[in-house]
Amino acid sequence: MGCNNTALDICTFPDFNVTSVPSNKFGPFPTPLRILLAIIMMVMIAIAFLGNTIVCLIVYQKPAMRSAINLLLATLAFSDIMLSLFCMPFTAITIITGSWYFGTQFCQISAMLYWFFVLEGVAILLIISVDRFLIIVQRQDKLNPHRAKIMIATSWVLSFCISFPSVVGWTLVEVPTRAPQCVLGYTEFSTDRAYAVMLVVAVFFIPFSVMLYSYLCILNTVRRNALRIHNHAESLCLSQVSKLGLMGLQRPHQMNVDMSFKTRAFTTILILFIGFSLCWLPHSVFSLLSVFSRTFYYSSSFYIISTCILWLSYLKSVFNPVIYCWRIRKFREACMEFMPKTFRILPKVPGRTKRRIRPSTIYVCSDHQSAV
Repeated sequence: MGCNNTALDICTFPDFNVTSVPSNKFGPFPTPLRILLAIIMMVMIAIAFLGNTIVCLIVYQKPAMRSAINLLLATLAFSDIMLSLFCMPFTAITIITGSWYFGTQFCQISAMLYWFFVLEGVAILLIISVDRFLIIVQRQDKLNPHRAKIMIATSWVLSFCISFPSVVGWTLVEVPTRAPQCVLGYTEFSTDRAYAVMLVVAVFFIPFSVMLYSYLCILNTVRRNALRIHNHAESLCLSQVSKLGLMGLQRPHQMNVDMSFKTRAFTTILILFIGFSLCWLPHSVFSLLSVFSRTFYYSSSFYIISTCILWLSYLKSVFNPVIYCWRIRKFREACMEFMPKTFRILPKVPGRTKRRIRPSTIYVCSDHQSAV
């Protein structure tokens, strides 16, 4: 790929497939705003690193927490840690300085690492959503810790294979002069565009479609089960249970799966999916416009838009550990154990205890009382 004689005098380096703009005609934010954005990025890096590190330590140090779903969540947390270490700091430095000081080759490496860790996180969310679909809709709990480890290893390999071509020149990556991080750049080469489309489709559109279908089926199943329980709750009396026989109802369908627990866990995964959609839909549209729209890529507002889009994509790594501590009681209790006592300002308030409802539990009713 040679030099393109455009109005901005953009040259393409054939060895790296990276473009460089000699002079920054799209100036960065004003200095006070750059400092503010850099401070916000530093806070995000600290929360993403510390929060996700605690998640990994909880699963590593507590054997009781090494279930299949927790291993997947720990892998998701680890990918967010890597993102906060190898991508976010360079974006913060570029925002505050307004220039990229790390060279064209590292530009490609950082872009590859960005897509690599993002792809891994998306793959884990996809595995979790399919697992919830099989459990709640198909009534099949097939994912155990051993299978989860195999799927985790496979997802790392696939994520690397998809992201690695960007570092060997299969797509156009620009040294940040119009963006605070190496991003996909405008190109008219069909191979570059094809890889960019494949990358965006693999990162967002395919996982989003599969997860959306899974969650819609799950919500429909949960709704039908709730209606069935509501309609038949008063019809199951003690006399009817005695006629059917208690022993035959103790293990319906011979399932040992705690469906109530699995359904509650689904709500947490659904929140993660919503966060993923809100954070990555704008980034996917932004990437496609950058590659295909010359007008958008060379517009004067591109730097501002790219900064906001990248900030939003990093926000998902910050929210994940917050969601774990908010939704998962065991993670919340473990976080309190890791937190130094000097930081525990608020007194510990006993939370509500909920009785776990199992599929094998029998509810009987009479005129005077209900017994379990």
